[in-house]
Amino acid sequence: MVGFKAVYLLGRSNVGKSALIRALTGKRILSGRRPGVTKRPSCVESGVIRYVDMPGFGFMSGVSRRFSEAAKTGIVRHLERNKEAIDLALLVLDAKAFLQICSRWEARNEVPVDIEFHDFLAELGIPTLVVANKIDKVQDVDATLDAIGDRLGYLPPWRQWRDTILPVSAKTGQGIPDLRYAISRRLGLL
Repeated sequence: MVGFKAVYLLGRSNVGKSALIRALTGKRILSGRRPGVTKRPSCVESGVIRYVDMPGFGFMSGVSRRFSEAAKTGIVRHLERNKEAIDLALLVLDAKAFLQICSRWEARNEVPVDIEFHDFLAELGIPTLVVANKIDKVQDVDATLDAIGDRLGYLPPWRQWRDTILPVSAKTGQGIPDLRYAISRRLGLL
């Protein structure tokens, strides 16, 4: 990866990782409407940044639990092997569904996989931006982002974490300029 800054996009299936890459770079990457389309890391280069679209993790409708667990294990191993080469991670969340998903996991006394990955990235020492995608579908943006931040260990109000929690809509382009700026700033490109 000589000369490139590696930015990894991680998140559940269908949170919009591939759409986010398209919004950031203008380049298409293989994606689909059903879970499990991205089976291995895919790369797109834009300037000095190499965006790496990772397979989705967590529950995938229509996919066996065994496949889901294998995908998660593969991602974990890939991150462990490549942590020194990862300059920045974008943990992409579905802003509309995140809190409901967390509540379901917590009702089973389990740590939601999104939170598990957030903490895992911190353990590996990989700088991370939390990208709350699909923000255009959220009714009360501030309350939702406060709750997302709180679940991830950031004290409300979320606005004090504007350099870490970024609300966007890959579909409409809302927040994409702010995300580009945050990425460039974190990578030391400004």
